[in-house]
Amino acid sequence: MHDWRKEHMSDKMFIIILALIVGFLSAVAAFVLHGIINLIVALLTGRFASDSVNWLYLVYPVIGIYLTSLFVRYIVRDNISHGITRILYAISSNKSRLKSHNTWSSVIASAITIGFGGSVGAEAPIVLTGSAIGSNLGQLFHLDRKTLMTLVGCGAAGAIAGIFKAPIAGLVFTLEVLLIDMTMSSLLPILVSCVTATCFTYVFSGDAALFTFHLDNEWNVQRIPACLLLGVFCGLMSLYFVRTMGFAEGIFTRFKDKPYIRLAIGGTLLSLLIFLFPSLYGEGYHSINLLLNGKTEADWTEVLNNSLFAGQSSMLLLYVALVLLTKVFATSATNGGGGCGGTFAPSLFVGCFAGFLFARVWNVYEVGVYVPEKNFALMGMAGVMSGVMHAPLTGIFLIAELTGGYSLLLPLMIVAVSSYLTINIFEPHSIYGARLAKEGRLLTHHTDHAALTLMNLESVIEHDYMAVSPDMELGQIVNKISRSRSAVLPVVDATGTLLGEIDIIGIRKVVFRMELYHHFLASQLMQEPAAALRETAPMTSVMRTFEATHADWLPVVDGENRLKGYISRQRLYTLYRKMVHDMSED
Repeated sequence: MHDWRKEHMSDKMFIIILALIVGFLSAVAAFVLHGIINLIVALLTGRFASDSVNWLYLVYPVIGIYLTSLFVRYIVRDNISHGITRILYAISSNKSRLKSHNTWSSVIASAITIGFGGSVGAEAPIVLTGSAIGSNLGQLFHLDRKTLMTLVGCGAAGAIAGIFKAPIAGLVFTLEVLLIDMTMSSLLPILVSCVTATCFTYVFSGDAALFTFHLDNEWNVQRIPACLLLGVFCGLMSLYFVRTMGFAEGIFTRFKDKPYIRLAIGGTLLSLLIFLFPSLYGEGYHSINLLLNGKTEADWTEVLNNSLFAGQSSMLLLYVALVLLTKVFATSATNGGGGCGGTFAPSLFVGCFAGFLFARVWNVYEVGVYVPEKNFALMGMAGVMSGVMHAPLTGIFLIAELTGGYSLLLPLMIVAVSSYLTINIFEPHSIYGARLAKEGRLLTHHTDHAALTLMNLESVIEHDYMAVSPDMELGQIVNKISRSRSAVLPVVDATGTLLGEIDIIGIRKVVFRMELYHHFLASQLMQEPAAALRETAPMTSVMRTFEATHADWLPVVDGENRLKGYISRQRLYTLYRKMVHDMSED
């Protein structure tokens, strides 16, 4: 089959066909996931009274998290949290290879979590699913790393395009968040995947969109100051979102090996928050649509339904502010307790509530010219998404496409850019890239840095070295030198711990004097290496160490200083130049 394909089809055409398949399957996955979520929500909450509290809100989230944790622990048997971060890790450190179970496990796990009330989003699981489909399809046909990366991007872009029926947003998301360079060889397949996913989503679900919005109040230049301030406010809310998520994640990490304690803490916190603020149930898209389409106080007051605040319009501002502040805790409790979901939808939710709160306060206290709450709620979504993901273009085009037009394009740009610039002062990386950036594994658009990130330390380590013991005599060392391919001989003890190394050139004055063969030991001839590299060190650190020491060979050791091998400066630079060359090719 491989030979037939090579003979009858060009590589470019084959990748286009695969991109079309990936786009279609991503749309199917998104449709199935939202179908399951809607079915579970309808079965569990369909009969809830809107004018009173519902005690079952205290039960459903705990059940959902527990069922998800059982599914992950006993069926998947792998960590499937932080979906988009896993994609970034696969691209930078695993040759764009994702496990086969990622094509379905996140769909089931997130459907259970969100359907039972988990306050997370379905977008990240679907993006992981789409990327895994692309990766595994590429692996099936034994495609190279560069093509696998493109197919991973096709899956991610197709997922976003299909979920929101926004093909441009899918393309830009891949560029900004996954940091895949848009060369001509990757641009067309990703576009094909986006368009395919969007078209099939229309076929599956009709014209209905996740969010509905009708522009009633045209934007004018007098609102520029308000838009700038909204952008700053969204940037600060994004910072609060990212920092609080990191703080809460650190707390749950302490109980990493105690799942029932995590369930007790996360489930209890989530249930209480949802009981007090039902808007936190699930993705929260119903509440978003209420704020985006409301025109009067009565319309907006519907967001209070099912809560202790039901019917009390005077409590609207307080309720919105409390929901805004507690959403991040509900999201953290969901994932920390054992649930599965992403932060994509929560960022949209926080943005919508932040924009509405800002506009409402602005109008109540008559700070300046009147600003329409629904418009600012929409712009707030772009602002917080831009800040949390460090992706202003994604925020702008996603929200612009969701409105069915570009009437608010300029204010969306003002808010998104202002938010991004605000959070960038405090956080240089997105919520997805921060973890990898700390490890030096985050891929960027800087070609030199990207080449180093994509290089694998293990691929440049030479394990075929001639080690000597500290009590070995010079005569035996000479015998080792005759069989060594490197310029140094490591001196190790019985446990493999590196004690020092012998520079072959440095002992040339004694190596040819046979009468000294029994007078010198390895411990007398060895010296400290110029530096020792940790086996977990990022390639950027390895390269800096070589540049600082000017060494030709450097040892690699583990955490207990046991020798793992040597890296040759020549081999490292050769591989680096090849990587840069491959990445520069179109």
